[in-house]
Amino acid sequence: MALSRKKKIIIGVVVVAVLAIAVIVSVIASRKEEPEVVTVKINVRPELKQTVTASGEVRPIRYIRLTSEVAGRIEEIYVNAGDMVTQGKPLVRVDPTQLQSSQEAQWAATQASLNDVQNARNAVNSAQQSLVVAEASVAAAKQQVVAFQTSVDRAQIDLNTAARELKRYTDLIEAGVSSRLEYDTARDRYETAKIALETAKANLEAQKIAVKEAQERANQQKIAVKEAQTSIKSSEMRANQQAAMLRGQQSQRSKATQLSPLNGVVADIPARVGEYAVASLSTTPLMTIADMSQINVEVNVDETEINNVKVGQEAKVKVDALGDKEIKAVVTQKNPLAISKSDTTGGLSNRVNVQEAKEFKVTLELRELSEDIQNSLRPGMSSTATITTDTKNNVLAVPLESIVEKAPPSASPSATVAGSVPGPTPVGDKPKAQKGVYLIEGNKVRFVEVTTGITGEADIEVTSGLKPDMEVVRGPSRVLKTLKDGMTVKRQTKKPDANGNANN
Repeated sequence: MALSRKKKIIIGVVVVAVLAIAVIVSVIASRKEEPEVVTVKINVRPELKQTVTASGEVRPIRYIRLTSEVAGRIEEIYVNAGDMVTQGKPLVRVDPTQLQSSQEAQWAATQASLNDVQNARNAVNSAQQSLVVAEASVAAAKQQVVAFQTSVDRAQIDLNTAARELKRYTDLIEAGVSSRLEYDTARDRYETAKIALETAKANLEAQKIAVKEAQERANQQKIAVKEAQTSIKSSEMRANQQAAMLRGQQSQRSKATQLSPLNGVVADIPARVGEYAVASLSTTPLMTIADMSQINVEVNVDETEINNVKVGQEAKVKVDALGDKEIKAVVTQKNPLAISKSDTTGGLSNRVNVQEAKEFKVTLELRELSEDIQNSLRPGMSSTATITTDTKNNVLAVPLESIVEKAPPSASPSATVAGSVPGPTPVGDKPKAQKGVYLIEGNKVRFVEVTTGITGEADIEVTSGLKPDMEVVRGPSRVLKTLKDGMTVKRQTKKPDANGNANN
């Protein structure tokens, strides 16, 4: 049945109304889908500093842990923890009674050794005197040998003379010229000369024997002298040894009172009056003295940042006990050995731990300390160091919140907030993420890839891809993750908070 004209008009109006409502709903829905973003204009920063922040504690440049050098009961402790001490000041006194008894016994032994030395010297003198007498006897005996040899020679001459006379008288008596009396007299003289020669030879032989005996006595006396000299050397060595032991005992007794080896502050006193101090291998710790004239701060830098730290870099140090006061410091040492965060001993381990993060110890020397700050610092105070690892002037920088990373084309197209600087994709390696920012042009955004440099506390240097006065999206971070090229956005009209989010 054909519709009437009135019904057709009603149907047309209804269709138009429905279409109008659909358009209005679509426009409203599209407007609600436009994300609100915080924007910022890029400008040139006069200075941008890259820093590394690490925590640690105050350490003196020199400290000594005093231990007991002598055994005994602790009688007195003259200082308290925190006291300032000067070099040579008495610190601890150990009971010296036992040391004094040992010293007295050693003194007596030393005196006995010295007496032995004197006795040995007297024995040497006596032996040398006896040797002189023996050598004189030898000389006298040798002179007697000469005299007896002369007697033998004279007796031999007399015998020769008597023999000639006896022969002459024998010839004369045979010739009948001489009388028998003269012959007998000549014979008697011959016999007498013969006996005198034998007697002289016997005396000479006896004297030679006497010389040998005197020489033997002299040789024996020389041996006695050498033995006495050896004895005196042994006595002197024993005496020197006893004297050295006595000096050691005296030194030990002097160490019964421990003196401060340096100017500093008493950092710790683990010992107590009445305790027995043990020496040698298991020495009892008495106290720790720290030289606070030069003070260091030792901090642990994470392994991801240690390559940026160099010796000579300047830093600012805050000590928890001093509040917000900043102290100037300079990096003086960077330990090359990594340690695990849970490791308390340090050094290389036999087992490689790849699951736990590593740290490196960095030493900073505090500079330009005022007297009140230096007097307030104590070893072990917690501290935080901010090390300036790089500084650039007149650089183009954007907030860290503006940097996003887009997955490579072969990966997921979603973008994530930046965490590390991507490098060029090597041939054969997986493509790396693209780092960039979203420019806002009109009410649409466009992704621009950038190259970054050093990172400051809140900003990062941009070395290529952007120009001054460009407007980039700063946040919020939840919105940055959803942006795409060409997407329509609207600028946030409400005042953002510190995190880039709008305040209600």
